[in-house]
Amino acid sequence: MAYDIEQPYGPLIETTVRVATWNVWHRYGPWRAREQAITATLRDAAPDLVVLVEAWEDDDEAQAARLAEALGLPHTVFRGFPSAGGADRSGIALLSRWPLGQVGRQWLAHEEHPATATDPGLAVHARVDGPRGPLHVFGAALGWRLGHSAQRQEQVRTLGAFVRQVAGDDAPVAVCGDFNAAPDSDEIRMLTGRAAVTAPGVVFYDAWETAGDGTAGYTWSRANHWTRPVLWPDRRIDYVFSAWPRAGGAGHPVRCELLGERPVDGVVPSDHYGVLADLRY
Repeated sequence: MAYDIEQPYGPLIETTVRVATWNVWHRYGPWRAREQAITATLRDAAPDLVVLVEAWEDDDEAQAARLAEALGLPHTVFRGFPSAGGADRSGIALLSRWPLGQVGRQWLAHEEHPATATDPGLAVHARVDGPRGPLHVFGAALGWRLGHSAQRQEQVRTLGAFVRQVAGDDAPVAVCGDFNAAPDSDEIRMLTGRAAVTAPGVVFYDAWETAGDGTAGYTWSRANHWTRPVLWPDRRIDYVFSAWPRAGGAGHPVRCELLGERPVDGVVPSDHYGVLADLRY
């Protein structure tokens, strides 16, 4: 079929899926009050899919289940970080309005043994069996240390290979989470095609860059009183990435905003702000 310069993807899909990602800061600070604020913020946002980084789980309860019930997102998966042992576990949770099919996990450590690695990362994948066909969602968290760009570059190469292996190139793909790196870092440039990509054919749109409001979009901000003791600069380090659009423009970001900037009943929900994006689907 000849290339159509006016409709290179065919007629564009007008419907969307709403995706949220948020580092919810485990059970630090007044976590019960913060969880109420997180729940209220997400309820107002009404996402279809949620990626939670630093979600908590213990032997009796799981934050994913608590939020799923409150948000009407009944399908969940949780995987702990490599070092998440004992009764109080931290990890990545995926919440979905629709059933989850294939589920997988990939350590993003740069050493051989992720459980003992310094500054490791994690990716969690699920195929979402949505009403307009499958879509793939990945939750990711990279190493956090400021000086570990080289380690994060190794981690995004592992992440890119994981995406290529399990997601294919037909259904929409969203990769969301806390990448601990600014947009101009080498590791993020690798994901967005501004440097050598992480795996052949794996390149992403940054939803904030594509469909945000044109501001810096800091998700780690000194305006948030929880961040001030850390003495780090303002940075945009949390992302919704979507793979190069499929037929109909599926996966293309059309809207993106921050979550959690405003207190709820006087409580700032987390030390990070979240990201909310509408993707064609």
